[in-house]
Amino acid sequence: MKDEGQTPIHDQYKVSWGDNDPANPNNFAPIYKVWITSQMAMLAFVGSFGASVISPAEAVLATEFNISREVTVLLLSLFVLGYAFGPMVWGPFGEVYGRKLSMLPAVFVLGLFSIGTATSKSAAAIFVTRFFGGFFASAPISNVSAAIGDFYGPKERGVPMALMAACVVGGPCLAPVVGAAIVVNPHMGWRWTEYIQGIITFFVTAVTAVCLPETYHPVLLKRKAQQLRQETGNSQYWHPHESEKINPRNVLTKYISRPLRMLFTEPIVTCIALYASYVYGLLFFQMESFPFVFYQERGYSLVISTLPFLGLLVGVLCALTINFANQTFYAKAVAKNRGCAVPEARLPPMLIGGIFFSAGMFWFGWTAAPRYSWVLPTVAAGFIGAGFNITFQQCLNFLVDTYGPFAASAMAGNTFLRSLLACGLPMAARPLFTKLGVGLGSSLLGGLSCLALPVPLIFMKYGIKLRKMSKFAQVANE
Repeated sequence: MKDEGQTPIHDQYKVSWGDNDPANPNNFAPIYKVWITSQMAMLAFVGSFGASVISPAEAVLATEFNISREVTVLLLSLFVLGYAFGPMVWGPFGEVYGRKLSMLPAVFVLGLFSIGTATSKSAAAIFVTRFFGGFFASAPISNVSAAIGDFYGPKERGVPMALMAACVVGGPCLAPVVGAAIVVNPHMGWRWTEYIQGIITFFVTAVTAVCLPETYHPVLLKRKAQQLRQETGNSQYWHPHESEKINPRNVLTKYISRPLRMLFTEPIVTCIALYASYVYGLLFFQMESFPFVFYQERGYSLVISTLPFLGLLVGVLCALTINFANQTFYAKAVAKNRGCAVPEARLPPMLIGGIFFSAGMFWFGWTAAPRYSWVLPTVAAGFIGAGFNITFQQCLNFLVDTYGPFAASAMAGNTFLRSLLACGLPMAARPLFTKLGVGLGSSLLGGLSCLALPVPLIFMKYGIKLRKMSKFAQVANE
């Protein structure tokens, strides 16, 4: 430990960003930032697409491996369970070694496990490879939102975050349509759902390995300190991140445990995670009703019965307009707060999202019967998708605004809880919809979703107080 006389000299050689430093990600050219965002969006899409691309093959797998339809739900549930445990590793890993190293190797391994699923000879092998596929697929999902905050300031972050959330949510909406087309193709079959996943994954990994730069500031400043020591021969240049290392003694106590510690000890992470998990679980539960409505009750073919998932996707994309519209309001709030982030200013769209989400569920349930046109439940699905994406994106924005360099761990805690809930609910969906029917079942879900409608108002009122109770949050004098 240095004495007080040495401290000024020591601090003088602490490496930081200079004015207009081109190596600072915040100073990247706008078009380059768009290119980086596009690459991260591809990584997030690959991770989310894999969750449900094999879902249309449930009936085929049940026959081929002599298992019940209830057991085939594990195809989705185990992948989502992997989402729960993966971020415990990838979030803290990214905060030590950088975004690129925490995502790209994991995504490459996702491709390997996708090929492993495609070549499996037993149901057990499929389930095991699906779980590990989800574990590695969670790396970009838990890191990209935090990474966006590396090169976009609070005022500009809303638009790229909205596009990122659309990729995360849109992947599971598009995947069943693609998967169904592959399953019914006589020249391909269910195994090609995973081969295609692997091919896309390897392609995206190759592109990002070449083109994606590191954006995490502490890692870049650590490299800058090392470069300055080498170029000048002056060993006094340093950066605090040089002491951050993962080893067998601290891997559990300090790093892997950080997302869980934040989940259980940070009031904001706990509250946002509970809210997001509740809504996320209801969405996954509702999506399990689609095969009942369009495949079983209406008797549509496998491919046609998955097309209403595109209604969800359209809703997800339409939600971007509401999130974009909030940018003007948010920019004013940031300017008023002297350029500092104002997480609570992200929340007003969540009120609209909650209403869309609940209304869509009621609408879907009440028009699910075959006597109604397929258009009605499909449009309702659009409202469900829009409502969820509005809510989901603002939750991500809130955590990134609040936790800055620790956002990946905050996201990991959030992802852990919501994935745990989402992995279990699909297994309960089939018995519920079989017993109550989609009409009553969806109405029940809609009623449950209404319980969450006041939550954004509570966050708006008490958000600052909760953030000031945090050890990790960045709180300006608001």
